[in-house]
Amino acid sequence: MKTEIAYSSKELSPTTWADFETLFAKHNGVWGGCWCMFFHTKGEFLIKGHGPDNRKAKKALVKKRRTHGIIVYSGKTPIGWVQYGPKPELPRTDASKTYQSLTLDNKEKKLWRITCFFIDRNNRRKGVAGFGLNAALTSIKKKGGGLVEGYPSTKPNKGASLIWSGTVSMFEDAGFAIATQLGKSSVVMQKTV
Repeated sequence: MKTEIAYSSKELSPTTWADFETLFAKHNGVWGGCWCMFFHTKGEFLIKGHGPDNRKAKKALVKKRRTHGIIVYSGKTPIGWVQYGPKPELPRTDASKTYQSLTLDNKEKKLWRITCFFIDRNNRRKGVAGFGLNAALTSIKKKGGGLVEGYPSTKPNKGASLIWSGTVSMFEDAGFAIATQLGKSSVVMQKTV
């Protein structure tokens, strides 16, 4: 008999910062110290040795309410993370020459991006990311909705920890459709909420 695991979620905020910090600190700031700052920048981004700076920068954005995300919990323990936000908050994608070369119908609507997922190593392959994706979509809808883009991997066999952008099947399950190819190993998927 398969047991359903009950998850809950909360928005990243000054109140939930400690939970976000607990999850990320357990994993060395995630991916060597990123602290989910990569998509907040346009230019060069050095992760190695910059973990403490990235942590401080993320905390400052949280205090100013200029970063969005969903923390997923199992009981009271933070086990997952989904970063989302409006286009101006996550400009890294626009800086990509590959993205710039695409013809996308995303200019007239408010554009939201879902850029990163991180799941605690002991909780992977248990539906946490999909739960977080749906919680992010609910949050976006409450904030007025618009067009939502995700950039999932088309090569999920690279290992759970490296699928930081999600998988095509997970986005399809949430009602997204592929808009176009994005490089060799990912696609742009869109959904209006």
